[in-house]
Amino acid sequence: MSHRRRRKTRIVLTRAVVIAAALITVAAAALVVKLHGRPTANPAAPPAAAAHPKPRAFLGVYTPGVPQSYAGIQAFTAVTGVRPGVVVYYSGWMEQFQVRFAEMAARHHAVPLVQIDPTGISLTAIAAGKYDPYLRSYADAVRAFGGRVIISFGHEMNGNWYSWGYKHSSPTAFVAAWRHIFTVFRQQRAGNTTWLWAVNVIVPKQGVPSPARWWPGSRYVTWVGIDGYYIRRSWTFASLFGPTIKAVRKLTLDPIMISETGATSAAGKPAKITDLFAGTRDYGLLGFVWFNANSHGDWRISDPASSAAFRRAARTYQGSVL
Repeated sequence: MSHRRRRKTRIVLTRAVVIAAALITVAAAALVVKLHGRPTANPAAPPAAAAHPKPRAFLGVYTPGVPQSYAGIQAFTAVTGVRPGVVVYYSGWMEQFQVRFAEMAARHHAVPLVQIDPTGISLTAIAAGKYDPYLRSYADAVRAFGGRVIISFGHEMNGNWYSWGYKHSSPTAFVAAWRHIFTVFRQQRAGNTTWLWAVNVIVPKQGVPSPARWWPGSRYVTWVGIDGYYIRRSWTFASLFGPTIKAVRKLTLDPIMISETGATSAAGKPAKITDLFAGTRDYGLLGFVWFNANSHGDWRISDPASSAAFRRAARTYQGSVL
């Protein structure tokens, strides 16, 4: 072999080693990201939706009067000292995206979280494309808004109290509907959508099973939400949310948030608020959404002790705090 050929061979081998090292570095970085719970790029998504970096910890809220008014959220800020990073409203099927509310939330440095409830709607019909004009219109409005929008479809599906839920609609039909909605948004290039798969805490004695059968797959989900409320004094974050977090972690390493929670006075609201902050931090979750309403229980933070507990815990929490 000539000197020139040997030199060319060494150059080729060197390049190959460099390329291989680069590929190994990229793979290792991807593994680290996955192990730390950050959402990975979705290979089925358009470039604009390919990455949703994990935000710093946030505090969210639902208050009555949204999306027509922001007054309840501002009142919550006045009581708790917290400027929410996520604001929730519940949307009926065929209801259009509330752009004005989303713009108002953006002005307050918050992200809208839309809980779309398909009450009385056939999940099979959704999956078959019957409602595609509505979905395309919705996706176009979200894309035109431009800011991040968190969308959850058919929350608490492993519970039996909604028409789309357990014992009313099949898990297979739910998964098909979820994937179809996601696909329509992808086709409309609404890449600013964060998909929140929100489940109820597992309560075997009340017939609320593990949500595993309703899991659409990591390609179709950005974050996971868990809904659960403190009703008894003996309940802790670990006992209330721990079993469901464990079940979710068997399905995915996607980031988890507590997407709906509260505590009654009978449960000891100030102590539960402290426990909620601590548990959210200790489990490494994204944050939580406080359900600040009097509905099937008074979850509002309105008494001085609860307000003080919320303010105190928020000061040490890495959220969006005044």
